[in-house]
Amino acid sequence: MQQDDVIWSIVNDTFCSHKVQTKTQHFCRNEYNVTGLCSRTACPLANSNYATVRETEGKLHLYIKTIERAAFPAKLWEKIKLSENREEQEKQIDKHLMYWPNSIRHRCKNRALKLSQYLTRCRRLALRRQKKIVAVPRKIERRERKREVKALLAAKLETNIEKELLERLKKGTYNDLYSFSQKAFKTALQDEEQSESEYETEKEVEMEEEEDEREKNVQYVAADDFEESDDDDDLEELANRFDKKRAMNNDSSDSSDEDEQAKKRKAKKVRRPRVEIEYENEDTQKVRVRN
Repeated sequence: MQQDDVIWSIVNDTFCSHKVQTKTQHFCRNEYNVTGLCSRTACPLANSNYATVRETEGKLHLYIKTIERAAFPAKLWEKIKLSENREEQEKQIDKHLMYWPNSIRHRCKNRALKLSQYLTRCRRLALRRQKKIVAVPRKIERRERKREVKALLAAKLETNIEKELLERLKKGTYNDLYSFSQKAFKTALQDEEQSESEYETEKEVEMEEEEDEREKNVQYVAADDFEESDDDDDLEELANRFDKKRAMNNDSSDSSDEDEQAKKRKAKKVRRPRVEIEYENEDTQKVRVRN
């Protein structure tokens, strides 16, 4: 027969590989422990009748151990799958642990709740994008930077050499002295042709846009939009205005001519003084002024 008190005295007093001692409390690392504490009621080794809830591959299972299966270690634990719904889980636990103490059923329900919450959090985190932190030593970083710089320089040199060689081939400097691969030459020519065709297409598009703008600015009006008037009032008004302007211009020209003639008459009437000089002696000199 199995003696639970004897097993607990040995595990508690002497040695247990699952026990973890701290300054304040003792913990249990056994995978079948319900609470995770090292105590008489929670110890899976010192209790012949024991029940717990475990998670395997994202699913919850109820494990039950009875004293009748103690002689068969391969069949010691009974495994029962629990549903994902919380209410159905509680019903299943109450059904399979109907004649068990309330404390064991309550512990199993609490453990099922914690594990279900843990699984939901795991699913949410899996759906989110998480950053993976990878440690890279400094030596490797420096080495990669130097290699990148060297690779860029080599790429620039290669491109420049290719351009120079293609230009020389076009000019015909080498003639038939050297045999070059014609693939690069053909590709360069194709690129130039494509660039020229693109330039021509752009010019055509610009010309079409200019023509469209011109057509938009030009408008065509039907002859019916203008109404022909038979009255001659407008023509008479225009003629009268023209006559008035002409008369005003004539008056102004006449007045200007009269002013000029008056100015000439005044200039004729004004007489300048005459000066007569008589010499009596060499030293003296007389001057007569007549108006």
